[in-house]
Amino acid sequence: MIGGSLVAWAAVTLAGGSGLNPELAIGMAGPLTSASATWLAVERTHAAAPLKVTGVLIAGLIAKMLFFGALVVMVAALGLRLRPFVVSFAVFFIALHVLEAFFLRRLFAGAEPVAR
Repeated sequence: MIGGSLVAWAAVTLAGGSGLNPELAIGMAGPLTSASATWLAVERTHAAAPLKVTGVLIAGLIAKMLFFGALVVMVAALGLRLRPFVVSFAVFFIALHVLEAFFLRRLFAGAEPVAR
């Protein structure tokens, strides 16, 4: 997840998008930070108590909303260009959450059914 994001950022930057930084980097860093933190929390929770994963995901959603709100305020306060930030943020947000969904699917596919 981290490696792929850094490679994508470097590829765009090297392909002539260096004028899009720092907005491109910040637009990548926000979703990458949130997806990585969520995945670490989910993985640890699943190993310890699989039934608590839903609660962790809900708490993560609330934390992400606050984090992304603060990120947008920071971008505005720094006077950065909004368009490159929004495009970068949206692309990385969607890509990383699709990847996270595949990770969750793989994680739960290996789980044994819960006895009721």
